Amino acid sequence: MKILLVGEYSRLHNSLKEGLTHLGHDVVIVSTGDSFKNFATDYSIAARFFERSWFLKKTAGALLKVTGINLFLTEKGLRFYNLLPKLKGFDHIQLINSDALETHPTLAKRLYKKLLQHNNSSLSLLICGDETPIIDYYLTGKLKYSVLTPYLKDNSLKSYFSYPLKYINKPYRNLFEWIKANAICLITSDLDYEVPMKAMGHNTIFIPNPINSAVISFIPPVVGNKVIIFLGINRMSYIKKGITYFEDALAEIAKKYPDTVEVIVTENIPYAKYITLYNSAHIVLDQVYAYDQGYNALEAMAKGKVVFTGAETEFTQYYNLTQKVAINALPDVDALVADLSFLIENPQEIVAIGTRARSFIEKEHNYIEVAKKYLEAWRLSNS
Repeated sequence: MKILLVGEYSRLHNSLKEGLTHLGHDVVIVSTGDSFKNFATDYSIAARFFERSWFLKKTAGALLKVTGINLFLTEKGLRFYNLLPKLKGFDHIQLINSDALETHPTLAKRLYKKLLQHNNSSLSLLICGDETPIIDYYLTGKLKYSVLTPYLKDNSLKSYFSYPLKYINKPYRNLFEWIKANAICLITSDLDYEVPMKAMGHNTIFIPNPINSAVISFIPPVVGNKVIIFLGINRMSYIKKGITYFEDALAEIAKKYPDTVEVIVTENIPYAKYITLYNSAHIVLDQVYAYDQGYNALEAMAKGKVVFTGAETEFTQYYNLTQKVAINALPDVDALVADLSFLIENPQEIVAIGTRARSFIEKEHNYIEVAKKYLEAWRLSNS
């Protein structure tokens, strides 16, 4: 098959491509690279013109602030339009999100229509992040917590949640509904999306994230004189991931264990650099408002790190786990301090959990086996 994967936010599509390619398929990725993360892509639609100089970036930013006209979104759409002559002959197209092109929703709909007209192919939509039904469900407040919990508690934080909340606006809602009507299937990547989609009455296929363990070296956990803790901060998702809880917990840990703990903190760095900076760490702090692991957490687990992330009851029950493969990070500083303290005082647990984490990734997230599940989902949905 010839397969087009549109969009990339976490390296999910790159790992899926590697699995599909291993199985003999021809795969092309089109994406923006997701800003500073700079993920690999075969064709880039990043807003390079308005990002190439300080003056152009500031000019476009000022125009957006004053008039609401977003030239960054416009450029991405135009770049995709110019690529359309090259995007032909595909048997299947998958969007990583309804906003996979990161352009104006009305323009995106026109571009998706043209893309389908250029290809006699089926279409699938991957639900692996913010999406209209996901945000609708989070806003009900029925979950004990979600990435919108800070906003639900304090509506004055609305400006920090402009990205997820855009999906409930009419243009984005219409775009999602159009894609859903034209897609043969909706696929969810983890339980943080499967649970809300099912609750909102959507028929979905749950396929765990693909992780290419072959290119992620397992680093056997060895704890020396100090326990090393890593926190990578993305300012765009700072509040929705509950990073303040980690920062407050680390402040307590620094006082409690001044000589036995080392903390590494990074901020807004490219993906290729990010995944090497935590190689020396024993513990990686990911996010608190989650039920399952996102992509960064899974890659850290593949390296043998103890990851503070989503590992709720729904997760352990789904995978029939009786031992910890990650730490369920709660939005509670005292709970985080207690969990960190236990690991610092019992380094053998760091070794045990890190080793189990790698085994879990190899068993449940093998990129080749996951790629087979995608192929089967597309085949059955298209029959």
